[in-house]
Amino acid sequence: MLPIRDTIHSRSFPIVNYAIIGINTAVFLFEVSMPDRLLEQLIYVFGMVPARLPLFEPWRFLFSPLAVISLFTHMFLHGGWVHFLSNMWILFIFGDNVEDRMGSFRYLVFYILGGLAAAFTQAFVDPTSQVPAIGASGAIAAIMGAYFLLFPNARVITLIPLFFIPYFIEISAFFFLGLWFVTQFFSGVASLLSPAQMSMGGIAWFAHIGGFIFGFLTVKLFTPRRPQPYVRVYPDEYFPW
Repeated sequence: MLPIRDTIHSRSFPIVNYAIIGINTAVFLFEVSMPDRLLEQLIYVFGMVPARLPLFEPWRFLFSPLAVISLFTHMFLHGGWVHFLSNMWILFIFGDNVEDRMGSFRYLVFYILGGLAAAFTQAFVDPTSQVPAIGASGAIAAIMGAYFLLFPNARVITLIPLFFIPYFIEISAFFFLGLWFVTQFFSGVASLLSPAQMSMGGIAWFAHIGGFIFGFLTVKLFTPRRPQPYVRVYPDEYFPW
């Protein structure tokens, strides 16, 4: 299932959400311009390497500046066009409404903390891994967890290829995001049953799980404002034909 658009209009201009997308885009274009060897070095230095984090001796973070820096920089690196485009598209769809409810500054803090929570979750699950974890998906999972609680009755226009024919359906955000989380959870559990496969890299399932749970549990701390009614957008506005 490919989400196309949600049916909630943001009441304010999502400046932070667009800025995050812009920064990720600039960094990714810089990545694709680099020779493969230099890119590998960049990812290893600025990606989040669990084995490099002093998880069980937290005071050592004071003497490990690279480990601290990588906790932030890994959120702006991506491993390819599909990885980059899928993350930015999901952020574009769900991030504007969450920023609208939180306010721009709180949304920025929430996004960064969500990325950190995702990184630490993945690191605690696989603390000896030497494979760099990169991508905005952990922070974006936090946005999805927040959206799940804030807008459960919103609708998500979704593309489903049916016998090679594009078919658009409108499903609830509660179902769409809930199904997404369930697939991440069971995929994460399956990866635990194959430690060798986890150590070889791939999708950081537990970063997604940790980010989503963080967003779901803490979103109310970042939304003190009394919400105003939202305007629902109907599919015909997106597909006038």
